[in-house]
Amino acid sequence: MTNIEEKDAILGNMVTAVNLLEQCSEFACLVPEVRVNLAYALPEAASRQDVAAIEGRITVVGGLPRASGLPAFGASDHMARLIIEIRKYDVSINAGINFKCNEGIIETVKNYCNERQLLFGWIDRSREPVEVIGHDGASMPWKIAELVRSSGGVPRLFYEGRGWGKEPLFVAVGKNAVEVASIAVDLSKHFKAGL
Repeated sequence: MTNIEEKDAILGNMVTAVNLLEQCSEFACLVPEVRVNLAYALPEAASRQDVAAIEGRITVVGGLPRASGLPAFGASDHMARLIIEIRKYDVSINAGINFKCNEGIIETVKNYCNERQLLFGWIDRSREPVEVIGHDGASMPWKIAELVRSSGGVPRLFYEGRGWGKEPLFVAVGKNAVEVASIAVDLSKHFKAGL
C-alpha cells in the first residue's frame, strides 16, 4: 500500500469512527472541558504530520457529540505525541481517544477492563520530575514510561491524574480509530446506565 493509500484508509476509518461517536448520545456525558480528540497514526509515524486527528476536536452541540471539523493529518499535537510515544512500547497501537475522568468513570472503566480482561492503568502526575514539568512536550516520554512501568505493559485504558493546570483525562488506545471509538461508545453506555 502506498503512503497515499494508507492515509486515505486512515481518514476513512476516522470518518467511520466519528459517525459512531456522533450517533451515541450517551457519549456526550464523557466529553471533558478540553473536548475530545481522536487520533490515528501512520505505521511509521514520527511527527504530528503523520497522525490524523479531528480539526477543532469533538464537542457537544444540542446534547449530542459533534466533530468541529474533519479528520486531517497534523490536526493534533498532544494525542499525536501520545500515540507516537506509546508505539515505542507496543507497535500494535495506532490510535487513541481521550475522554472525561472522574471517580464514577474510573469505577466504570475498571469494571469494563475486569470484565474484558484488559489492562487498566493510570499516570500519577504527582511523581512527575521537576525538570519535565512546564517544558512543552517534555513530559510525554516520562508519562508513558511511568504508565508502562506502573502497569506492567501498555494498558488499553488509562487515566492521567490531575496535574498543575491539567484536567484529569482518560485515554483508550487500540489498533485503529473505529476500535477506540467503539470502546468509548461502549463505556459511555455503561456509565450512563449506572447513573
